[in-house]
Amino acid sequence: MIGMLRGTVWEIQSERLVLDVHGTGYLLNVPNGLLSKAFSGQELVVYTHVMIRDDDLSIYGFSSLEEKQLFLEMLSVSGIGPRAAISLLSTFGAVQIESAIVSENINILTKVPGIGKKTAQRLILELKEKFKGHSSLTLGDEQFSAPTSSNNQSEALQTLLALGFGLDEARQALGHVRKDGENLTIEEQVKKALRMLAGG
Repeated sequence: MIGMLRGTVWEIQSERLVLDVHGTGYLLNVPNGLLSKAFSGQELVVYTHVMIRDDDLSIYGFSSLEEKQLFLEMLSVSGIGPRAAISLLSTFGAVQIESAIVSENINILTKVPGIGKKTAQRLILELKEKFKGHSSLTLGDEQFSAPTSSNNQSEALQTLLALGFGLDEARQALGHVRKDGENLTIEEQVKKALRMLAGG
């Protein structure tokens, strides 16, 4: 199986991109959050999952291992296929999805195209306990928004959580970082937060 690809963005399509890896173009189905930040010629590392069904072979790509793992967890739920899982990740970030499941927020989950009330209930029933240990954040409805390139605060938080830091310490570190400069990129926020968390 192909677990990761590193290459150059060759072409960007609707919901998909072509990644050139040493002359071979891999067509990847990716969430909007990754698609919106990609540009032709960009060097990109994508975590992948290959699905083979009948005569069809599809590759799904993700910007982080956390996002890929969430995709696989959602696929384990009856009634959730890859299209619905990608749709969830395209509408909300990984932390937001986990938070909606832990807080049993059916109204948020059903805002996603292809996710009805019964499907949302199955997601909550089958995944709530799995996410309790690493997603203690409860968000209000107004805090659920689509992941975009400008949503730096949310993405920086997700990065720190993926690195193994606790929610409270990650939020506190980013809070101090934002006081020093609100126009920092995601990478700059994460680097400063990591220095702060390391006591530097």
